[in-house]
Amino acid sequence: MPHQKSRQASSRSGFTLLETMIALVVLAVGILGLAATLGDALAYMQGSQDDFIAQQKAEQAVEAIFTAKYTNSIQWGQVSNFSVGNPQGLFLTGALPLTVTGPDGLVGSVNDVAAAPDYILDPGPDGKLGTADDIKRPLGGFTRTITITNNPTDANLRTVVVTVNYRTGRFNRSYSLTTLISAFD
Repeated sequence: MPHQKSRQASSRSGFTLLETMIALVVLAVGILGLAATLGDALAYMQGSQDDFIAQQKAEQAVEAIFTAKYTNSIQWGQVSNFSVGNPQGLFLTGALPLTVTGPDGLVGSVNDVAAAPDYILDPGPDGKLGTADDIKRPLGGFTRTITITNNPTDANLRTVVVTVNYRTGRFNRSYSLTTLISAFD
């Protein structure tokens, strides 16, 4: 009979120490993967705010160009990039830091050389936007490129491409807005 009890004890089912350790390792790998995904998701969510800012800053540049052209503040020849071959052009080439509008009301123009860096206003301690305690958050990580090219098939059309580049967390991002502008009012 004692032999029978021994046989019954060894036939009991359960997990061995090795099986438990393997299960813990698999669980730890899964939790670490989930934590890494959560970190990327949080960085991506922060990026959505910057995506919106980039979109608004590209639209701001295009709207200023259209407004200046169609209110006759600037002439058709000035709706182009400034260069040695085109000194009449108003818009600087290359990626430039975002600045507030210069005296001409345009962003990225030859008049913006000494313009102050652009910023976003956040509500201050009172929680109200538009009061004296508002906080200026500089947009130092953003650059904007305005490229204006002649349309090869129609001399009365130009293509305007505004590209805003920025970095969010470890991600480099870019937003481009492309439109056409006409010589006609």
